[in-house]
Amino acid sequence: MTHADPLIETLANARVVLFDFDGPLCDVFAGSPAAEVARELAALLSAQDQAAGARASRTDDPVEVLRIAHEVDTELGQRVEQALTAAEVRAVTLAGPPTPGAAEALRAARAAGRGVAVVSDNSAECVRAFLGLHGLEEDVARIVGRPAEQLHLMKPNPFPLITAAEQMHIDVTSCTLIGASLTDVQAAHAAGATVIGYADHPAKADRFAEAEADAVARDMRAVADALTAE
Repeated sequence: MTHADPLIETLANARVVLFDFDGPLCDVFAGSPAAEVARELAALLSAQDQAAGARASRTDDPVEVLRIAHEVDTELGQRVEQALTAAEVRAVTLAGPPTPGAAEALRAARAAGRGVAVVSDNSAECVRAFLGLHGLEEDVARIVGRPAEQLHLMKPNPFPLITAAEQMHIDVTSCTLIGASLTDVQAAHAAGATVIGYADHPAKADRFAEAEADAVARDMRAVADALTAE
């Protein structure tokens, strides 16, 4: 007797499928590199606080710049957060089409009777803009984006998953998250949800296995096929 495919098995037990955004659905900064956005935000921060701007200039991660801004001053953090959200919305208009297989995976989940939500460390506004741009808004019931002014609630905190589950009126342990980073695996474990690692690079598959993801998908078409195969 052969063992069931972990991908099919994991999705078969999910009543709601939660999709991370950057990676599984969209390459957010493909047309507007994250490092450029980080530099723009660091310049904005530097105009108000040179020391904080100098710290921020050493990272190419826009969210890290945002963290630094919030540490300095709440109002300044809000201004940088608004600028990051605007940059993300602009970026997704330049990002190109959805990740190959992503649209099929969203539609397959919906066709299989699963609830579908997006849980992202990007802003809900950019997720909504991207879904609308590609005609996918009807395939997603809920969007939980970056918690404004509460970056400690981003993944690996389970807050986004628990929030999505509450909005879908279901226990989070009945959800499966498809995520592109180890923080997704950690958040799912903390929430008691199952998790599929989206390994768009070969090295990621090993890291997801070591982190004890329930299954690994090397592309999003495999997710769509697994949902169709049930």
